[in-house]
Amino acid sequence: MLVAGIMKKDVITIDPLATVREVLVMMKEHGVRSLVVEKRHSGDAYGVIAYRDIARSVIAEDGDIDLLNVYDIAQKPVLQVSQHLDIRYLARLMIQYSVKHVLVIDNNDLQGFVSDTDVVGSLIERALRDR
Repeated sequence: MLVAGIMKKDVITIDPLATVREVLVMMKEHGVRSLVVEKRHSGDAYGVIAYRDIARSVIAEDGDIDLLNVYDIAQKPVLQVSQHLDIRYLARLMIQYSVKHVLVIDNNDLQGFVSDTDVVGSLIERALRDR
């Protein structure tokens, strides 16, 4: 199976200049735990902001959700793969680099998003199908 078969295509993005408060509101509205951070220009890289980034910067380091911007705390750059990659290699990359989120990029354009939950979910579906 390829990454294209498990990636989420409806990716929720956020502007790097948005505040952490705006991130929290978007996460709540969409029922997600991470957002893709948009590029600021064509030569820029996409990023990801997740619960753990917010927990580290706001809760652990006592940051202010109205003063911190996405670009201050987001993971950037993040691991990127092609949608044509076999998910076995995706899983190996995620384990090797200890990441939970990977962006699917082709021709420098965002195609989708894959989490560790998506990878394991594909295994669960295969296990149920092959019973």
